[in-house]
Amino acid sequence: MATENTDLLTQWIAEELSLSLTNVRSVVELLAEGATVPFIARYRKEATGALDEVAIRNIQEQHANFTELLKRREVVLSTIEEQGKLTDELRQRIETTRSRQELEDLYLPYRPKRRTRASMARERGLEGLSDAILAQGQETPETIAAAFVDPEKEVPDVEAALAGARDIVAELVAEHADLRAFARDHLSQHGVLHSLMHPNAEGQRTKYEQYYDYSEPVARIPSHRFLAIRRGEREEMLRTNIEIDETPILERALTFFAYNPKSPWAPHLENAIEDAWKRLLSTSIDTDIRVMLKQRSDEGAVQVFASNLREILMAAPLGGRSTIGIDPGQRTGCKVAVVSDTGAYLHNTTLFLHRGESSEHAARKELLDLVERFDPFAIAVGNGTAGRETERFVRETLKSAKRQDVIVVLVNESGASIYSASDVAREEFPDLDLTVRGAISIARRLQDPLAELVKIDPQSIGVGQYQHDVAQTMLKKKLDEVVESCVNAVGVEVNTASAPLLAHVAGIGPTLAKRIVAHRDEHGAFTSRHALRDVRGLGPRAFEQCAGFLRVAQSDNPLDRSAVHPERYALVEQIARDLNLDLQRLVGSDSDAQKIDPKRYVQENVGEETLIDIIAELRKPGRDPRDAFEPPQFRDDVQRIEDLTPGMILPGIVTNVTAFGAFVDVGVGQDGLVHISQLADRFVRDPNDVVALGQSLQVKVMDVDIPRARISLSARLDEPLPSEAGSGKTQKSSPSQDRRAHAKRSKRGPSRGSQAQDGGNTPFADLLKRRN
Repeated sequence: MATENTDLLTQWIAEELSLSLTNVRSVVELLAEGATVPFIARYRKEATGALDEVAIRNIQEQHANFTELLKRREVVLSTIEEQGKLTDELRQRIETTRSRQELEDLYLPYRPKRRTRASMARERGLEGLSDAILAQGQETPETIAAAFVDPEKEVPDVEAALAGARDIVAELVAEHADLRAFARDHLSQHGVLHSLMHPNAEGQRTKYEQYYDYSEPVARIPSHRFLAIRRGEREEMLRTNIEIDETPILERALTFFAYNPKSPWAPHLENAIEDAWKRLLSTSIDTDIRVMLKQRSDEGAVQVFASNLREILMAAPLGGRSTIGIDPGQRTGCKVAVVSDTGAYLHNTTLFLHRGESSEHAARKELLDLVERFDPFAIAVGNGTAGRETERFVRETLKSAKRQDVIVVLVNESGASIYSASDVAREEFPDLDLTVRGAISIARRLQDPLAELVKIDPQSIGVGQYQHDVAQTMLKKKLDEVVESCVNAVGVEVNTASAPLLAHVAGIGPTLAKRIVAHRDEHGAFTSRHALRDVRGLGPRAFEQCAGFLRVAQSDNPLDRSAVHPERYALVEQIARDLNLDLQRLVGSDSDAQKIDPKRYVQENVGEETLIDIIAELRKPGRDPRDAFEPPQFRDDVQRIEDLTPGMILPGIVTNVTAFGAFVDVGVGQDGLVHISQLADRFVRDPNDVVALGQSLQVKVMDVDIPRARISLSARLDEPLPSEAGSGKTQKSSPSQDRRAHAKRSKRGPSRGSQAQDGGNTPFADLLKRRN
């Protein structure tokens, strides 16, 4: 049975993702054996057809989803069978569906539930009368119903009998799997989400004002707007409903239940269907659509966060150069920490810049003494409160001493305070104050953003949108995948890496990472990859998974400094012999590596894809895929938000990319927003298509709201200012403004349940007139 399920899952995944069945089966088998995604993508290309990490993770996710579906399917089949209601047709539908939603729809009529109006009617013996309504025959309803009158069963008269029968029919209608699927699809395609001001917000200025009377199609509302509206609803600042023309749903229900307008029973079926929609189905489907919107929005927001996190983790590193880190502070002073070229802590002090001229003079002298003593390559200044003022002070101090050979960089310090108070920081620096730990982190972030940021919960880095509103399990899983992918793409020097960094290497994890560090501390630096086998708990499987991603700079074997996996060392040694070269010469020789013909060395388990990777590593062993470091530049005359005026064109750095635009640091301590409509001179569907976190960007200041600390920017440098709109120049409205204007001009469709107020002038009444 397990084999059958595995074959079925593999087939479903291949069809769902449009991938080769053979490649999917290989991935599933490798994952089942304990292989990691980075290892499979990098070192098992022949087995998978060179699928990348994204495709492999998609297979992994689909496998988990379908496995859960099969488990749930068994429970559903067992439950219905125990009730004696499992027909061959129902079994076939349940066993062939790949949709969890459809499975639950098919199960709904048989699911144990609390007492309902329909179940009470069944208890009173009215199921036979409901069958007569569904049969749509020619008998007189009142005559048939009279036989079901029984005061002892709380059926006092004919009308009570017919009402109970209609309740049974209404529940059958509401639980009809195909009707539910149709209604759900109709609402998702044609529904309109409408938000209104909550009575609690009356007379208040809130951040939700743009949604006080707002409409947008369910099919098109972007994740950030839905999450904003949902948050406003949760905070009782907004009310929402999904508006829909229910006519097609009611019409489909009439078709499903063989409605016969000429039957005396027709009015009872009409009544039951309308009751089913109003009382049961509309509420249920409304909930389903909101769940669908939330899931879709979560996925969108998580993807934005993941893309931004990847950019910040893969930001260009300064590299192994001594650095001074400064955590700016006004009242308590600026905490300063010096780290070596390997990131080792050397010294700390505090500079007071805001206590008068004498303290500032003393701070200048102390900073220059540090520069003279430690000769740093760079000074990293945190970009928090007073960051720009501190940066200016450092630049002026270095300029006065003619030490402009030391570069000064403003570093994003998001999450530094969380790291400094964490268990990881306490273990690393138990005797240092947390403010000093923060300065160390700022310095190390400049040296190697990836190595330092992996110590912090990715959610604390703050490079997403609505991260606290999305499903936290989904967010954590995605961000962990991004960190794992980045760490393994860059590779890790095993003799300098921290335990948090090693923990993200394929096949290692937190426990084994601590053992590696402990072994290194006790026995000294590792001299080869093979020496890793001496670490307690690092067995053959873990070694296979991690070895290719670990570098050993001190090894005598040059391949230990590359991404060539130890399982291919013998092959590379054979290649070197064939070229009459010493291995030391071949590794790192671009000209010699280019002479290798990959086709000559194709073997059963080594194809051209792997050989091409090996040759690339031989040309540039241990190459870092990250860009070369370039210090960001801001205008010296722009320090505060008050220095900004509309029309200014400034250099900036992208600090966050969201679905609605990009935030840009122009050096005033407050990021400005470039709306998606202002990112390019063409339509932009996804901001990630045109900008990336950390990218340098020229922007134009469009508007400055000092009281609210809001800066509006444009990457379209010839874009006219809002004040120029009336001077004959064209000012384009943003998409969101266009939508709001359209919403006000458009006539909204009837909202759910509006028939109750409209009496006979309902869509359903009109429909029945047409059909009759």
